[in-house]
Amino acid sequence: MKVVDILRVKGGTLFTVTPEEALSQAVTTMAERDMGSLVVMEHGDLVGMLTFREVIAAVVKNGGSVGTLRVRGVMDDHPLTCTPETEIDEVRRMMLGRHARYMPVLNGKTLQGVISFYDVAKAVVDGQDFENRMLKAYIRDWPLEDNPESAGESKL
Repeated sequence: MKVVDILRVKGGTLFTVTPEEALSQAVTTMAERDMGSLVVMEHGDLVGMLTFREVIAAVVKNGGSVGTLRVRGVMDDHPLTCTPETEIDEVRRMMLGRHARYMPVLNGKTLQGVISFYDVAKAVVDGQDFENRMLKAYIRDWPLEDNPESAGESKL
């Protein structure tokens, strides 16, 4: 399974912010849209990622307020990225290695979407459920053998 398979299910709605946007506005967008992250774009290029983790750290550091902070001063300016063709297992390893919950998907320099660790976990579980159902169906439809002795039955 690849990242493109997750994006196909998620749809294509993307929300971005600029690095100069007020953190308060970015936080409002995240809260109103129930999102854990925003991609930070500048002149068509990905320059960072803003997640609730960076927001909370900034609020604590700023005495409990976002004040006049800008996204640029808070964002992760080296976020993990992947391509639509990246295998889900590789994405899972990357996210676990960096404790990343969100990952922008780039096709060249073009932002294709954002996947979350939840999306990856759901894709893995759904894939395992499908495989499990197929194996059970295969076992259930296993052909019976004509000779009972060859099926493990013995006459004593």
